[in-house]
Parts: sequence; C-alpha cells; structure tokens
Amino acid sequence: MLELTHKNVHNHFRINGYHLNAIDLCRVAYDYIKEGDANEQAIGEFLLDWFDNKEYIEMRTSGTTGLPKIVKLEKQAMIQSALATGDFFELEPRNKALLCLPVKFVAGKMMLVRSLILGLDLDIVTPSTEPLALNDTKYDFVAMVPLQVQNSIEALENVKKLIIGGAKLDSALEAKLLPLKTEIYETYGMTETITHIAAKKLGASVFTVLPNVKIAQDDRGCLVITVPSISDEPIVTNDLVEVIRENQFIFLGRIDNVINSGGVKLIPEQIEAKLIEKLDSRFFVTGIPDATLGEKLILVIEGEKQDFASDFFDVLDKFERPKEIVFVPKFKENENGKLLRKPSLI
Repeated sequence: MLELTHKNVHNHFRINGYHLNAIDLCRVAYDYIKEGDANEQAIGEFLLDWFDNKEYIEMRTSGTTGLPKIVKLEKQAMIQSALATGDFFELEPRNKALLCLPVKFVAGKMMLVRSLILGLDLDIVTPSTEPLALNDTKYDFVAMVPLQVQNSIEALENVKKLIIGGAKLDSALEAKLLPLKTEIYETYGMTETITHIAAKKLGASVFTVLPNVKIAQDDRGCLVITVPSISDEPIVTNDLVEVIRENQFIFLGRIDNVINSGGVKLIPEQIEAKLIEKLDSRFFVTGIPDATLGEKLILVIEGEKQDFASDFFDVLDKFERPKEIVFVPKFKENENGKLLRKPSLI
C-alpha cells in the first residue's frame, strides 16, 4: 500500500458541498487570501502551505508546555495524527463534519487535514461562540471548545460525535451534557503533539491514548508522551498525572499552577473542582507571595463582590481554604481564549 502524502486528497473529500482536488483547493486558497475574512485568509494560507513542496509547516505554540515558540510540524506526522483520530473515533469516508474552530490554531488546521485524508464531507463556518446557530444540518463529527459547547447544548441533538478541547471541561457544563444522546469526548493535547493524543468519554475520569502513543511520568510526576510518528524525542509536559496503565492516565493539574503554602503543595485544579458547583461566576484559585507561608492561597472571582455563608468552604480540606477572596470585573484571556491565571495579570 502506497504511503499517503500531503499532496493526496481523498476522492470523497468535500468542502461546503463541493468535491475539490489539490489544484481546486489552491485556487480557492488564493480567493480566500484575496477576498476573504480573517479566518478564510488563514484557511487559504494553510492550504497553500499544505500543498507546497515543504515537508513541514511552521506554527507558534500557545505556551501550554512552556514559553510560546515557533515549531515545525511534519506534514507526514499530521497525516498520521489524522489517521489515528479516524481509527479512535471510527470515522469513515463521507462522514459529515463541521469546522467551526479558527484555522489560525492547530485544532482548526487538523480538522482540515482529517477531512482531506479521511474523505470527510466538511462544512466550514466562521468561528463564533454559537457555531450551530441557525444550522439544522446533522453532523457525524464536530470539534469545539467549551464556550461553544455551552452555547450549543440544544443544537447538539444534530451531532453524533463531539470532541471538546482547548480548555478543561468544568463539572457544571459536564452535568448539562450527560443526558444528551451525542457521543461526547474531552480531549488532551497541544500544538507539539499535533492536537489531541488522548480522549475520555464524558463522565469518565481516565484519558485513553490514541493508537501508537506511549506515556510515562518523569520524576516530577508530569506526563511524558512518546509518539514516534510525530516526534523523534519524547515530549515532556508540565501536566501532573496519575498513570493508570500503559495507555491510560488521570489529569491532576498543571505543575506551574501548584501552590506551596507553608510546605503544603496544593493543586488548584483539584480545589476548583470542589467549588465549581457552588459558584455561578468564573473563578480560579492561585497563590500570591506571603511572608509567613511563602505563598498563600487566594480565590479570584469574576464579577461583583458577593458574600458567602459561613459553611461555604466546608467542601474543602483545611489547607485548601482560601486566605483571601479577590473580585475582578473581567478576567483576562490569551488569544486562544484561555484564562490568564497569573496574579500579576488579575
């Protein structure tokens, strides 16, 4: 069997209802760049990059595993990632898919690559917080970020399989999604891994890795990912995990978020999970310098000041209770829409 290359376009691939080959797509790309909006221009630029003679594309990382940087993603590795996703989620040629993520970022780019390689029938809509608004098309496969999901709950009856990435899914939203018939998965990944390398079904706590992915922990307790088709070297993350078996792990939190308060190490994500159903506003916990404790735990809430009952924090252990509550009118986010948790940016 001949190896797929980035010049291949599956004969069942369609974009917005039209069968297009590589030459057609390059023509569309030029039109998008010349006359399209920002997202269409990004699509056009990516398509021209994809079909050129280079074996890689360049992308800026979001800084999930360190400082933002330019990385080279091998096109063959992106193809292998698309095939792994197809196997894991049992996608088939002619399946109807929706691209509603910005193609500026890797998740949007990979929806295009999966469609080209797997032969999906892809609709493209302008990225928005309500991607299924005024759309009654039935889709086999859709990828969204949590905010889009939050605004699309009623419309998800038209989606067979949904993957959610880009930010952690909170328990309040998860509770709203559990009664739906849609197959919903939370994904784990980053630019360096060419989008997701693991997924877990809604309601589960354990991530299962995709085919040909190996995992381990380093001496910090952080996840180390080995994917020979993507990277010659293991990818070391800053994500604290519990490895359950060779292909499964539980995400605990980010090591750079850990608070050392009086010698007690606190993982913000675990504290936040206990508070999520008690707070209607967006919030996070973090540590700030303290002369006695080294760092003290504070709770930061978006919105107007409010009072809490004396038993409000009874769900927390002794050392998990915030020493201070800070109210902020509006949280700051990076260009990916991820919350900036640094106290200096509050």
